[in-house]
Amino acid sequence: MSWDWNVVDDFMPRFWDGVLVTLQALAVGTLIAFALGLVWALAQRSGRAWVRWPVVAVTEFIRNTPLLVQLFFLFYVVPNFGPSMSPLTTGIVGLGLHYSTYTAEVYRAGIDGVPAGQWEAATALSLSKGRTWRVVILPQAIRRVVPPLGNYVIAMLKDSPMIATIGAFDMLGEAQTFSNETFTTEALTVVGVAFVVIAYPASLLIRALERRLVR
Repeated sequence: MSWDWNVVDDFMPRFWDGVLVTLQALAVGTLIAFALGLVWALAQRSGRAWVRWPVVAVTEFIRNTPLLVQLFFLFYVVPNFGPSMSPLTTGIVGLGLHYSTYTAEVYRAGIDGVPAGQWEAATALSLSKGRTWRVVILPQAIRRVVPPLGNYVIAMLKDSPMIATIGAFDMLGEAQTFSNETFTTEALTVVGVAFVVIAYPASLLIRALERRLVR
């Protein structure tokens, strides 16, 4: 099968629309995953069982069910009991919520990795619990977890095509629709290359950041 550049030219406007959707889902989904993951991690360390155990149960449930099932639940089931969301908003919420349970484990490992002497030093200085977390523990923990958090950003990028199943047409969704309409494969090839172009430099950046942080 010969390569047809005219087909590629016809696809490009839709490709850029898909790129915009993909980047929106990735950027906002990442913010949700990072912020909510920290909330989960701190809640799991709570001394109150009524706070800790529900959070553990929710995060385990989300982490052990497929992202696709969660997207369908948010898009088709949740509106029966509350306000509905657009496909893109649902996809963003789904990605962020799903990956927040993984970033929570990363944060937990980072917090556990802070030496016990740091807690003792904060106590000796009579720092309040809140100030101990803000000034002593979290800055050290977050510095340790930046590289693994970056790996989850790349994983989220690779899972972002799932939002097309609920009508939020990212790069792959646009390519599939275009290919079905034109009976061509060039669009799918372009999108495959685009994912590599985005993901590979990001992985190199994460490795460089990891080397810098471990010095």
